[in-house]
Amino acid sequence: MTQWDKLGKLLSNPNFLTMFRIIAAPGVVILLLFPNRLTTAVAMLLFSAAAISDYLDGYFARRWGMISNFGKVMDPVADKLLVSSSLIMLTSLSWIPAWVVCVIIGRELAITGLRVVVIESGEDISASWLGKYKTGFQIAAIISLLIHYPYFNVNFHAIGLFFLWGALLFTIWSGVDYFIKFRKLIDL
Repeated sequence: MTQWDKLGKLLSNPNFLTMFRIIAAPGVVILLLFPNRLTTAVAMLLFSAAAISDYLDGYFARRWGMISNFGKVMDPVADKLLVSSSLIMLTSLSWIPAWVVCVIIGRELAITGLRVVVIESGEDISASWLGKYKTGFQIAAIISLLIHYPYFNVNFHAIGLFFLWGALLFTIWSGVDYFIKFRKLIDL
């Protein structure tokens, strides 16, 4: 096996991609400590690469039968770490309302707790289409908000706010849907 083959195998390992997202989160935070056109652009590129890796690790894990307990636990943790830390930093820069971030992170924590209870009951906890829309809107919002500055007369901050309001809507809707769907499985 050549060095390129080894590198390709490492990069296509779902757990490596999950770890990349965990490492990318503090990278985005550090870049946003010094916000300017360069650092926000690099933060956007890093966040985008990490968001793409989320799709790829699930694809590789399913396609090549590389599903692991580590991946089942750490994949959602990595996603929440990346999204939450990015949203918190955007709030610290006063680029987005703090209450919106509180609702989004609060929902993520509540659903994570619910998933633990559901897993213990042995039931399926697959993401719904609402959850997929929520994730898509969150990613689109964060990417646009990280760009922040106008380029080519495009107001990326306004675009990001549009997607953030959509993310908030889907965050609440999908959270309520999860609690209704799995209400019978837990004793509330």
